[in-house]
Amino acid sequence: MRPRDHKSRHKQPAISLPLWRARFVLLCILLAFIALIARALHLQGLTTDFLQAQGERRYLQELSLPPIRGKIFDRSGKVVLASSVLVKAIWANPQNTARATDAQLSQVGELLQLPLSEVKRLIANGGREFAYLKRQVELDTAEKILALKVPGIGTRDELRRVYPEGETVSQIVGITDIDGKGSEGLELAFNTELAGQAGSRKVLRDRLGHILEDVAEVIPPQHGKDIYLSLDAGIQYDTFSALTKAMAENNADAASAVVVDVQTGEILALVNLPTFDPAKRSTIRPEMTRNRALTDTFEPGSTMKPFTVALALDLKRIGLNTKFNTGSGQYRYQGHTITDVSRHNGVLDAAGILRRSSNIGMTMISELLTSEEMWQAFTALGFGRAPQIGFPGAVSGRLRPWDRWRPIERATMAYGYGLSVSLMQMAQAYTVFARNGDMVSLSLIKRETSPTSVQVFRPEVAQAVRAMLEAAAGPDGAKLAQVQGYRVAGKSGTARKIVNGQYSRSRYRSSFVGFAPAGNPRIVVAVSIDEPKGHYFGGRVAAPVFSEIVASSLRRLDIEPDEPVDALVAANPNQEKKQ
Repeated sequence: MRPRDHKSRHKQPAISLPLWRARFVLLCILLAFIALIARALHLQGLTTDFLQAQGERRYLQELSLPPIRGKIFDRSGKVVLASSVLVKAIWANPQNTARATDAQLSQVGELLQLPLSEVKRLIANGGREFAYLKRQVELDTAEKILALKVPGIGTRDELRRVYPEGETVSQIVGITDIDGKGSEGLELAFNTELAGQAGSRKVLRDRLGHILEDVAEVIPPQHGKDIYLSLDAGIQYDTFSALTKAMAENNADAASAVVVDVQTGEILALVNLPTFDPAKRSTIRPEMTRNRALTDTFEPGSTMKPFTVALALDLKRIGLNTKFNTGSGQYRYQGHTITDVSRHNGVLDAAGILRRSSNIGMTMISELLTSEEMWQAFTALGFGRAPQIGFPGAVSGRLRPWDRWRPIERATMAYGYGLSVSLMQMAQAYTVFARNGDMVSLSLIKRETSPTSVQVFRPEVAQAVRAMLEAAAGPDGAKLAQVQGYRVAGKSGTARKIVNGQYSRSRYRSSFVGFAPAGNPRIVVAVSIDEPKGHYFGGRVAAPVFSEIVASSLRRLDIEPDEPVDALVAANPNQEKKQ
């Protein structure tokens, strides 16, 4: 038997495919190549938008050019109340900072007053290409950080709002947030005018984020509009100082004061305590930002009495010589006992009722008026309506519809209980006596045109009540309101606060509202002290603050004295009337 060939023993059988299958595979490969070629031609020859867009996403960037926020000035235009300064924001590119060492990042953290762990956390929590490390950094600090040349660390321009006058005007001017948008006060109310419009800049960057060149025309930003307030910085400071001293002396919870120019309706000063320092944002609490003169309401007490007297005179229900017997200081009315603080006032005319601050006398006058008549007059004076001065949060107070008044409520409203007002409303309402019966509109913005006003009482009535108010702030009234060299007029008020639905016997609001010089009024000043400890009568607590504010304001306005110095009656605090 012949042995098998070696090659034949290892020869494998041939595998053969059907002819149709081989042709199908070849066709698929050919179609794939055709598709790739077609796609390449489409992207690179026929349309380049997609690839161009992808390239621009990586290297072309549109930068927003922030506008400079407008400045806020006082009425003189010389005192800056708010302005913007250039600062830097420190940012990181997480992809590039991966090449930075811990030592380098630690150096950045030291300059930013951040621990290394916080720097790493901010980088890790940021986006793929951008993360803020710290905003509003001083320029010199930013320059030191750039000098370190840490991979992935860069800066961008920002603006920071500064307030040179600090806490004296902070509640009026307000503040902005970290992005430069108004969040409180006039910064919020006039945010659109102050903010301006951002510009734009298209730039080409390299892979490290450095700007190589501009690729389009730069659209410059439209800077914000400057705003000139009606405030007089000097009067504002004097008012702030007087109110701060009074609040400390009386250990009060809060205090407010308003100074209004009688001729123009411009608010020359507006102060509320407690206040805040805009440079120390970490210390700001919500109650510090409240502009209490506009946002808080209270029962006005005796400061309301002149309006009731004026209404009765205007309707000719009483005359200047009409007498009212107030008796010994107690009066039963509608099942209630009305009392006077000053007892045994006896027979009083309208001037005597205001001078002695008689609740009984006011009750008797209210009997000659209807609820509708009182409601119409109070509404015309601005009560129950928010002052239209463009300040956020200004309240309307509370004045119920007249058809819901009971007779006892008509009486209590006549002497300042049963309704609520803001201090700004009281200041505006008192302009009717300083302006011969017409009430002027108020403004926190410096006026270039004459103000509007509405006639509420006849001129002769306003003049008559003005004389009564001068007597009420004289030797037989709230004498602590007097100002050396000037005639003043005004009315004190002391109102119990409502606690748990009842009038408290230990918590009061003390007020004084008046104007000067009495012969030719130039300013109205309203003062309110909330919950003074110890003395609480308005003539004792608020009247001296009124006197101090009036004295300094008239001197700054260069108003000549209208009263001989020797005509001033020395005030003895121990003999002050309890009004």
